Amino acid sequence: MRYALKVQYVGKNYAGSQIQFENGKEREFPTIQGELERAICTFLNSGETRSDKLHKLDCHTDKSVRNDSCRSIKTVFSGRTDRGVNSLGQVVHFDYDKDIVASDFIYHVNEILPNDISISDLKRVPDDFHAQKSAIRRWYRFEFINRRYKQAFDGDLMRVKFKVDIERMNKSLSYLIGEHDFSSFKSSGTLNPSKVCILYRAEVKKEGDKVILDIEGNRFLYNMVRTIVGTLLKIEGHNLEPELMREVLEVKDRRKAGQTVSPEGLTLMRVEYS
Repeated sequence: MRYALKVQYVGKNYAGSQIQFENGKEREFPTIQGELERAICTFLNSGETRSDKLHKLDCHTDKSVRNDSCRSIKTVFSGRTDRGVNSLGQVVHFDYDKDIVASDFIYHVNEILPNDISISDLKRVPDDFHAQKSAIRRWYRFEFINRRYKQAFDGDLMRVKFKVDIERMNKSLSYLIGEHDFSSFKSSGTLNPSKVCILYRAEVKKEGDKVILDIEGNRFLYNMVRTIVGTLLKIEGHNLEPELMREVLEVKDRRKAGQTVSPEGLTLMRVEYS
């Protein structure tokens, strides 16, 4: 049986969402997937013998004994998020051969998970459901502070000291709507050869000193949102014409875009399925 769950997390303490391997072995960096799989297995195996159960709990709390026996459950995420990226709506699926009571699962797994990771929903899905491949729309939000001086409660958000023009920024973003080759906004380190995405919405607003960019599309390339933000700030910081965004898009050359901004402030808000 296949189950899907919704996951929220604060990404600053993790090396991204996905488990990372080196020479066939899991790297010691903490990841969202690693913590989630260990918590799920700890709960689902809670009916084992006392010694087995204690071993599962040791696997969760002691890195020195973590191994594959701690994770009989393998999760599939709707998409990969980098170090520092947050989530309010990450969708994950996994297979398990028994019925699961959602309320018990959510309560106990949340008690096991670290405080900066939680789940909010669990339901049975068809066996052909795939958290990544079945997704049709993803919504990301990027937030930054637009103020010359820092304040104590700015948190980890990036601070842009020059004043940005919301109307100009929306004009720049308008050139990205639709189906395009987004090579100019793709990290040079990505191995995925597919470069075409469809953007349904890209708009920016300001609430006090906070600037909020919402962007929705069928898929996103590696570091694409953060590079779009960097290009927006390049246009605003140098008082360039918004049409430069269209020129950067059309040239399909990463060197023409702005820098990739830091991941703090980027959140996966929602993933939609047909």
